[in-house]
Amino acid sequence: MIFENKRKAALILADGTVFEGKGFGAEGKTVGEIVFTTAMTGYQETLTDSSYCGQIVTQTFPLIGNYGVNNIDPESKTSAVSGYIVREYCEVPSNFRCEGDLDSYLKSFGIIGICDIDTRRLTRIIRESGVMNGAIISGEFDKDELLKEIKAYKVGEVVPKVSVKEKEIFTAENAKYNVVLMDYGYKYNIRRELVKRGCNVTVMPYNATPEEIKAANPDGIMLSNGPGDPADNVGSIQTLRELVSAKIPTFGICLGHQLLALANGAKTEKLKYGHRGGNQPVKDIARDKTYITSQNHGYAVIGDSVPAEVGAVSHINGNDGTCEGVRYTNAPAFTVQFHPEACGGPHDTSYLFDEFINLMEENKA
Repeated sequence: MIFENKRKAALILADGTVFEGKGFGAEGKTVGEIVFTTAMTGYQETLTDSSYCGQIVTQTFPLIGNYGVNNIDPESKTSAVSGYIVREYCEVPSNFRCEGDLDSYLKSFGIIGICDIDTRRLTRIIRESGVMNGAIISGEFDKDELLKEIKAYKVGEVVPKVSVKEKEIFTAENAKYNVVLMDYGYKYNIRRELVKRGCNVTVMPYNATPEEIKAANPDGIMLSNGPGDPADNVGSIQTLRELVSAKIPTFGICLGHQLLALANGAKTEKLKYGHRGGNQPVKDIARDKTYITSQNHGYAVIGDSVPAEVGAVSHINGNDGTCEGVRYTNAPAFTVQFHPEACGGPHDTSYLFDEFINLMEENKA
Protein backbone atom coordinates (compact mmCIF):
# COMPACT_ATOMS: atom_id res chain seq x y z
CA MET A 1 0.00 0.00 0.00
CA ILE A 2 1.33 3.46 -0.88
CA PHE A 3 0.57 6.89 0.57
CA GLU A 4 -1.38 9.06 -1.86
CA ASN A 5 -0.25 12.34 -0.31
CA LYS A 6 3.51 11.85 0.00
CA ARG A 7 5.68 14.89 -0.60
CA LYS A 8 7.84 15.27 -3.68
CA ALA A 9 11.50 14.32 -3.37
CA ALA A 10 14.44 13.66 -5.66
CA LEU A 11 17.54 11.49 -5.71
CA ILE A 12 20.53 13.07 -7.46
CA LEU A 13 23.63 11.04 -8.37
CA ALA A 14 27.16 12.37 -8.75
CA ASP A 15 26.98 11.69 -12.50
CA GLY A 16 24.04 14.11 -12.79
CA THR A 17 21.26 11.50 -13.03
CA VAL A 18 18.05 12.58 -11.29
CA PHE A 19 15.33 10.25 -10.02
CA GLU A 20 12.06 11.91 -9.09
CA GLY A 21 10.05 10.21 -6.38
CA LYS A 22 8.21 10.73 -3.13
CA GLY A 23 9.70 11.41 0.27
CA PHE A 24 9.02 9.50 3.47
CA GLY A 25 10.67 9.40 6.85
CA ALA A 26 12.34 12.69 7.84
CA GLU A 27 12.31 15.76 5.58
CA GLY A 28 15.24 17.78 4.29
CA LYS A 29 18.48 16.97 2.49
CA THR A 30 21.07 14.26 2.97
CA VAL A 31 24.29 13.43 1.12
CA GLY A 32 26.09 10.09 1.21
CA GLU A 33 27.67 7.21 -0.68
CA ILE A 34 24.92 5.25 -2.44
CA VAL A 35 25.05 1.46 -2.10
CA PHE A 36 22.55 -1.35 -2.63
CA THR A 37 21.64 -4.47 -0.66
CA THR A 38 19.94 -7.51 -2.19
CA ALA A 39 18.43 -8.73 1.09
CA MET A 40 14.74 -9.65 0.79
CA THR A 41 14.06 -9.38 4.54
CA GLY A 42 15.73 -7.81 7.56
CA TYR A 43 15.29 -4.16 6.58
CA GLN A 44 15.17 -3.11 10.24
CA GLU A 45 18.46 -4.89 10.86
CA THR A 46 19.87 -3.17 7.77
CA LEU A 47 18.82 0.25 9.03
CA THR A 48 20.47 -0.37 12.40
CA ASP A 49 23.67 -1.96 11.05
CA SER A 50 26.38 0.57 11.89
CA SER A 51 28.48 -0.66 8.94
CA TYR A 52 26.24 1.56 6.76
CA CYS A 53 27.37 4.76 8.50
CA GLY A 54 27.83 7.51 5.91
CA GLN A 55 25.93 5.62 3.21
CA ILE A 56 22.54 5.95 1.53
CA VAL A 57 21.12 2.43 1.35
CA THR A 58 19.07 1.14 -1.60
CA GLN A 59 16.89 -1.96 -1.15
CA THR A 60 16.70 -3.95 -4.39
CA PHE A 61 13.69 -5.92 -3.11
CA PRO A 62 10.70 -3.89 -4.36
CA LEU A 63 8.40 -3.97 -1.30
CA ILE A 64 9.79 -2.88 2.06
CA GLY A 65 8.05 -2.36 5.39
CA ASN A 66 5.27 -4.93 5.03
CA TYR A 67 5.93 -6.56 8.43
CA GLY A 68 6.64 -3.30 10.23
CA VAL A 69 9.26 -2.78 12.94
CA ASN A 70 9.67 -3.82 16.57
CA ASN A 71 11.91 -3.29 19.59
CA ILE A 72 13.61 -6.71 19.41
CA ASP A 73 15.24 -6.81 15.97
CA PRO A 74 17.54 -3.73 15.96
CA GLU A 75 21.27 -4.43 15.71
CA SER A 76 22.29 -1.18 17.44
CA LYS A 77 20.78 1.62 19.51
CA THR A 78 20.25 3.92 16.55
CA SER A 79 20.42 4.11 12.77
CA ALA A 80 23.64 5.36 11.21
CA VAL A 81 22.53 5.32 7.55
CA SER A 82 22.60 8.67 5.75
CA GLY A 83 19.44 7.95 3.76
CA TYR A 84 17.11 5.19 2.58
CA ILE A 85 15.85 4.30 -0.91
CA VAL A 86 13.03 1.85 -1.74
CA ARG A 87 10.79 1.14 -4.69
CA GLU A 88 7.63 0.87 -2.60
CA TYR A 89 7.06 0.85 1.12
CA CYS A 90 4.07 -0.44 3.02
CA GLU A 91 2.00 2.18 4.84
CA VAL A 92 -0.02 -0.33 6.88
CA PRO A 93 2.19 -3.28 7.97
CA SER A 94 0.73 -6.52 9.26
CA ASN A 95 2.59 -9.02 11.44
CA PHE A 96 2.09 -10.49 14.90
CA ARG A 97 5.45 -8.97 15.98
CA CYS A 98 4.75 -5.53 14.51
CA GLU A 99 5.06 -2.56 16.89
CA GLY A 100 5.29 0.30 14.40
CA ASP A 101 5.62 1.37 10.77
CA LEU A 102 8.71 2.14 8.71
CA ASP A 103 7.84 5.79 8.04
CA SER A 104 7.62 6.60 11.76
CA TYR A 105 10.74 4.54 12.44
CA LEU A 106 12.81 6.59 9.99
CA LYS A 107 11.47 9.83 11.45
CA SER A 108 12.48 8.74 14.96
CA PHE A 109 16.13 8.61 13.81
CA GLY A 110 15.96 11.61 11.50
CA ILE A 111 16.56 9.41 8.43
CA ILE A 112 15.46 10.86 5.08
CA GLY A 113 13.91 8.36 2.68
CA ILE A 114 12.68 8.30 -0.89
CA CYS A 115 10.34 5.84 -2.60
CA ASP A 116 8.48 5.44 -5.90
CA ILE A 117 11.70 5.40 -7.91
CA ASP A 118 13.09 2.75 -10.28
CA THR A 119 15.48 0.94 -7.91
CA ARG A 120 16.31 -1.62 -10.62
CA ARG A 121 17.64 1.14 -12.88
CA LEU A 122 19.53 2.69 -9.95
CA THR A 123 21.12 -0.65 -9.08
CA ARG A 124 22.22 -1.17 -12.68
CA ILE A 125 23.90 2.25 -12.67
CA ILE A 126 25.83 1.37 -9.51
CA ARG A 127 26.80 -2.06 -10.83
CA GLU A 128 28.11 -0.58 -14.07
CA SER A 129 29.72 2.61 -12.74
CA GLY A 130 30.53 1.58 -9.16
CA VAL A 131 29.32 3.09 -5.91
CA MET A 132 28.93 6.83 -6.19
CA ASN A 133 27.87 9.73 -4.04
CA GLY A 134 24.38 11.11 -4.17
CA ALA A 135 21.76 13.12 -2.32
CA ILE A 136 18.10 12.85 -1.37
CA ILE A 137 16.31 16.17 -1.11
CA SER A 138 12.74 17.33 -0.55
CA GLY A 139 11.29 20.19 -2.59
CA GLU A 140 13.12 22.48 -5.01
CA PHE A 141 16.91 22.52 -5.38
CA ASP A 142 19.75 24.03 -7.39
CA LYS A 143 21.21 21.03 -9.23
CA ASP A 144 24.61 22.58 -9.98
CA GLU A 145 25.17 23.64 -6.38
CA LEU A 146 23.98 20.29 -5.06
CA LEU A 147 26.30 18.40 -7.42
CA LYS A 148 29.27 20.31 -6.00
CA GLU A 149 28.29 19.18 -2.51
CA ILE A 150 27.72 15.61 -3.67
CA LYS A 151 31.09 15.32 -5.42
CA ALA A 152 32.92 16.78 -2.42
CA TYR A 153 31.40 14.28 0.03
CA LYS A 154 33.60 11.66 1.71
CA VAL A 155 32.52 8.99 4.18
CA GLY A 156 35.67 9.70 6.20
CA GLU A 157 36.68 8.15 9.50
CA VAL A 158 33.37 6.89 10.85
CA VAL A 159 34.25 4.19 13.39
CA PRO A 160 34.50 6.76 16.23
CA LYS A 161 30.92 7.81 15.48
CA VAL A 162 29.44 4.35 16.02
CA SER A 163 31.63 2.80 18.73
CA VAL A 164 30.70 2.81 22.41
CA LYS A 165 32.41 5.52 24.49
CA GLU A 166 32.93 3.36 27.58
CA LYS A 167 33.10 -0.38 28.11
CA GLU A 168 29.88 -2.32 28.63
CA ILE A 169 29.62 -5.75 30.28
CA PHE A 170 27.11 -8.50 29.46
CA THR A 171 27.02 -11.72 31.47
CA ALA A 172 26.01 -15.27 30.57
CA GLU A 173 24.47 -17.96 32.74
CA ASN A 174 27.05 -20.54 33.79
CA ALA A 175 29.75 -18.56 31.99
CA LYS A 176 32.93 -20.41 31.05
CA TYR A 177 34.75 -17.74 29.05
CA ASN A 178 35.47 -14.02 29.16
CA VAL A 179 35.50 -12.33 25.75
CA VAL A 180 36.48 -8.78 24.87
CA LEU A 181 34.37 -7.55 21.97
CA MET A 182 36.14 -4.70 20.18
CA ASP A 183 33.40 -2.35 19.03
CA TYR A 184 34.05 -0.87 15.61
CA GLY A 185 30.28 -0.68 15.07
CA TYR A 186 29.23 -4.12 16.25
CA LYS A 187 25.92 -5.83 15.57
CA TYR A 188 24.06 -6.95 18.68
CA ASN A 189 23.71 -10.49 17.40
CA ILE A 190 27.47 -11.00 17.61
CA ARG A 191 27.16 -10.39 21.34
CA ARG A 192 24.10 -12.63 21.60
CA GLU A 193 25.87 -15.52 19.83
CA LEU A 194 28.73 -15.29 22.31
CA VAL A 195 26.54 -14.97 25.41
CA LYS A 196 24.39 -17.98 24.50
CA ARG A 197 27.59 -20.02 24.18
CA GLY A 198 28.59 -19.24 27.77
CA CYS A 199 30.70 -16.11 27.28
CA ASN A 200 30.75 -13.05 29.49
CA VAL A 201 31.23 -10.23 27.00
CA THR A 202 33.02 -6.95 27.67
CA VAL A 203 32.30 -4.52 24.84
CA MET A 204 35.24 -2.12 24.54
CA PRO A 205 35.62 1.12 22.54
CA TYR A 206 37.50 1.06 19.26
CA ASN A 207 40.37 3.03 20.82
CA ALA A 208 40.94 0.79 23.85
CA THR A 209 44.67 0.25 24.36
CA PRO A 210 46.40 -3.16 24.35
CA GLU A 211 46.97 -2.72 28.10
CA GLU A 212 43.26 -2.07 28.75
CA ILE A 213 42.29 -5.09 26.68
CA LYS A 214 44.75 -7.40 28.45
CA ALA A 215 43.62 -6.03 31.83
CA ALA A 216 40.17 -7.49 31.16
CA ASN A 217 41.88 -10.92 31.28
CA PRO A 218 40.08 -12.22 28.19
CA ASP A 219 40.00 -15.85 27.11
CA GLY A 220 39.32 -14.50 23.63
CA ILE A 221 39.00 -11.31 21.60
CA MET A 222 36.17 -10.66 19.15
CA LEU A 223 36.80 -8.06 16.43
CA SER A 224 33.51 -6.63 15.19
CA ASN A 225 32.15 -5.33 11.93
CA GLY A 226 32.09 -1.60 11.23
CA PRO A 227 31.94 1.13 8.58
CA GLY A 228 34.38 2.95 6.33
CA ASP A 229 37.80 2.37 4.81
CA PRO A 230 39.74 -0.05 7.04
CA ALA A 231 43.03 1.72 6.31
CA ASP A 232 41.70 4.86 8.04
CA ASN A 233 41.83 3.10 11.42
CA VAL A 234 45.54 3.55 12.04
CA GLY A 235 45.29 3.39 15.84
CA SER A 236 43.20 0.21 15.87
CA ILE A 237 45.55 -1.48 13.41
CA GLN A 238 48.53 -0.69 15.64
CA THR A 239 46.68 -2.03 18.69
CA LEU A 240 45.98 -5.33 16.94
CA ARG A 241 49.59 -5.50 15.76
CA GLU A 242 50.70 -5.32 19.40
CA LEU A 243 48.11 -7.89 20.51
CA VAL A 244 49.27 -10.56 18.03
CA SER A 245 52.23 -11.40 20.23
CA ALA A 246 49.92 -11.93 23.24
CA LYS A 247 48.60 -15.11 21.55
CA ILE A 248 45.02 -14.51 22.73
CA PRO A 249 42.44 -16.47 20.68
CA THR A 250 40.89 -13.99 18.24
CA PHE A 251 37.91 -14.08 15.89
CA GLY A 252 37.23 -11.20 13.49
CA ILE A 253 34.20 -10.34 11.38
CA CYS A 254 33.99 -7.91 8.44
CA LEU A 255 35.93 -4.75 9.41
CA GLY A 256 37.60 -6.77 12.18
CA HIS A 257 38.77 -9.21 9.51
CA GLN A 258 40.23 -6.38 7.46
CA LEU A 259 41.93 -4.67 10.42
CA LEU A 260 43.70 -7.84 11.57
CA ALA A 261 44.86 -8.47 8.01
CA LEU A 262 46.31 -4.96 7.81
CA ALA A 263 47.94 -5.45 11.20
CA ASN A 264 49.65 -8.54 9.80
CA GLY A 265 51.01 -6.85 6.70
CA ALA A 266 48.26 -7.57 4.18
CA LYS A 267 46.52 -4.97 2.01
CA THR A 268 42.89 -4.04 1.33
CA GLU A 269 41.09 -2.66 -1.73
CA LYS A 270 37.80 -0.94 -2.44
CA LEU A 271 35.36 -3.07 -4.43
CA LYS A 272 33.47 -1.67 -7.40
CA TYR A 273 30.07 -1.95 -5.71
CA GLY A 274 30.70 -4.20 -2.72
CA HIS A 275 28.85 -7.22 -1.38
CA ARG A 276 25.64 -6.42 0.48
CA GLY A 277 22.78 -8.83 1.03
CA GLY A 278 21.86 -12.25 2.35
CA ASN A 279 22.71 -14.44 -0.62
CA GLN A 280 26.49 -14.39 -1.13
CA PRO A 281 28.11 -17.82 -1.77
CA VAL A 282 31.37 -18.43 0.09
CA LYS A 283 33.60 -21.50 -0.08
CA ASP A 284 35.32 -22.73 3.08
CA ILE A 285 38.51 -24.15 1.58
CA ALA A 286 39.33 -26.50 4.47
CA ARG A 287 35.81 -27.98 4.53
CA ASP A 288 35.50 -27.94 0.74
CA LYS A 289 31.94 -26.66 1.13
CA THR A 290 30.13 -23.58 -0.13
CA TYR A 291 27.83 -21.70 2.23
CA ILE A 292 25.28 -18.95 1.66
CA THR A 293 26.24 -15.91 3.70
CA SER A 294 25.03 -12.48 4.76
CA GLN A 295 27.41 -9.65 3.84
CA ASN A 296 27.82 -5.90 4.04
CA HIS A 297 31.15 -4.50 2.94
CA GLY A 298 32.68 -2.25 0.31
CA TYR A 299 36.33 -3.21 0.92
CA ALA A 300 38.12 -6.55 0.80
CA VAL A 301 41.44 -8.02 1.85
CA ILE A 302 43.64 -8.72 -1.18
CA GLY A 303 44.19 -12.47 -0.83
CA ASP A 304 47.61 -12.53 -2.50
CA SER A 305 48.86 -9.85 -0.10
CA VAL A 306 48.52 -12.03 3.03
CA PRO A 307 52.14 -12.86 4.00
CA ALA A 308 52.72 -16.63 3.87
CA GLU A 309 54.55 -16.53 7.20
CA VAL A 310 51.49 -15.23 9.08
CA GLY A 311 48.59 -17.15 7.55
CA ALA A 312 46.58 -18.03 4.47
CA VAL A 313 43.23 -17.35 2.81
CA SER A 314 40.59 -19.69 4.24
CA HIS A 315 37.40 -18.61 2.44
CA ILE A 316 36.69 -17.41 -1.11
CA ASN A 317 33.68 -15.58 -2.55
CA GLY A 318 31.92 -17.81 -5.07
CA ASN A 319 30.94 -14.92 -7.32
CA ASP A 320 34.14 -12.93 -7.79
CA GLY A 321 36.86 -14.97 -6.07
CA THR A 322 37.72 -12.30 -3.50
CA CYS A 323 39.15 -13.18 -0.09
CA GLU A 324 36.43 -13.96 2.46
CA GLY A 325 38.54 -15.26 5.34
CA VAL A 326 42.03 -15.75 6.75
CA ARG A 327 43.42 -18.33 9.18
CA TYR A 328 46.55 -17.23 10.97
CA THR A 329 49.56 -19.34 11.89
CA ASN A 330 51.44 -16.70 13.86
CA ALA A 331 48.62 -16.46 16.44
CA PRO A 332 45.49 -18.43 17.46
CA ALA A 333 43.27 -16.33 15.22
CA PHE A 334 40.91 -16.52 12.28
CA THR A 335 38.69 -13.95 10.56
CA VAL A 336 35.93 -13.82 7.96
CA GLN A 337 34.57 -11.08 5.72
CA PHE A 338 30.93 -12.19 5.94
CA HIS A 339 28.51 -12.22 8.90
CA PRO A 340 28.17 -15.61 10.64
CA GLU A 341 25.81 -14.03 13.19
CA ALA A 342 23.54 -13.33 10.18
CA CYS A 343 20.47 -11.71 11.63
CA GLY A 344 18.59 -11.32 9.42
CA GLY A 345 20.04 -13.80 7.01
CA PRO A 346 21.20 -17.40 6.53
CA HIS A 347 22.62 -19.29 9.52
CA ASP A 348 24.92 -21.54 7.47
CA THR A 349 28.14 -20.27 9.00
CA SER A 350 27.24 -20.02 12.69
CA TYR A 351 29.65 -22.95 13.18
CA LEU A 352 32.44 -20.36 13.24
CA PHE A 353 31.33 -19.20 16.69
CA ASP A 354 31.69 -22.82 17.86
CA GLU A 355 35.19 -22.88 16.38
CA PHE A 356 35.99 -19.75 18.37
CA ILE A 357 34.77 -21.45 21.55
CA ASN A 358 36.93 -24.49 20.75
CA LEU A 359 39.92 -22.24 20.13
CA MET A 360 39.51 -20.64 23.56
CA GLU A 361 39.07 -24.08 25.19
CA GLU A 362 42.23 -25.42 23.55
CA ASN A 363 44.16 -22.34 24.66
CA LYS A 364 43.03 -22.89 28.25
CA ALA A 365 44.21 -26.50 28.30
